Amino acid sequence: MNGYGYRLGAIGIMSTFFIIIFSTVLMPMVLFKPEPTVTRNDYEVESKIGNPARGRRIYIREGCFYCHTQFTRLQDREYGPLVKAGDYVYETPHQLGTARTGPDLTNEGGKMSSEWQKAHLVQPRAVKPGSIMPSFSFLNDEDMNDLVSYIQTLGNKRVVEKYVMAPDEYQVTTPVGYALHGRNHVDTKSDAAANAGRGIFTQNCAVCHGLEARGNGPNSISLTKKPANFTRPFYKQYDDEMWFYRISEGVPGTRMPRFQLSLTEEERWYLVAYLKTLPKDVEDTVDKLDQLDKVDHVRLPKLTRQQYEPTTGDH
Repeated sequence: MNGYGYRLGAIGIMSTFFIIIFSTVLMPMVLFKPEPTVTRNDYEVESKIGNPARGRRIYIREGCFYCHTQFTRLQDREYGPLVKAGDYVYETPHQLGTARTGPDLTNEGGKMSSEWQKAHLVQPRAVKPGSIMPSFSFLNDEDMNDLVSYIQTLGNKRVVEKYVMAPDEYQVTTPVGYALHGRNHVDTKSDAAANAGRGIFTQNCAVCHGLEARGNGPNSISLTKKPANFTRPFYKQYDDEMWFYRISEGVPGTRMPRFQLSLTEEERWYLVAYLKTLPKDVEDTVDKLDQLDKVDHVRLPKLTRQQYEPTTGDH
């Protein structure tokens, strides 16, 4: 009886194991057939540097995929355009990688010159101090040129349309971004929305950015990283999504807070409407203390002279 129980348990365990393998490996392999996309890497381009297709084989031979990945997901910030399943239809074997000991290379092509890429391969720490990447100076000229040529093709069909662009979860091209825009009922082009946004700006932002958004609020004098001056022509390239993103998540390395923790989505869209109306034709430089929006000193009333009572300045 006991032997029968052991056999029954073993059969159950083996059945569970094969069901898991079938549902996670075999079934997707048979059923998942994505269509090729136009954003996949093109290794057949003519290159003055070398042969990209051969360079890909060198990339595999040298084990570059041990440290570098070639996929950008929704949660990957500042990595460039997201990849799609169809981008890998002709990637055999694929170079997704498993660890990001080194940076992701999905959209590496064109970021740096070919000379920089070669210098980085020959002596990594000469161009990136602190890098743990080994030197590939042992490669002959043909192998080196082909490898550089391959690196320069990565992401060559995923063209970035804008120099300044919010992460993908704020764009209508992703489900998260589509849902975000679906919840928005604020017309960011209307004067009424801009007026409402001005009040929110004055209450929450003017203390650092100033009433006229020149980066000259009373708090700016004490900040090492000065608040943004929104009269700069640079901000003309900000679209609604980029404004909303920065308002929501702040700016790393500065005192700009994440207003998604304190303002509703509707209030943030109102802020977007106001920020779009600010003049950005000529930068209004703030370089003197007397240009700050100083706080009016309001004298506090005398109360009861209790301990810890705010002082009025009169003794």
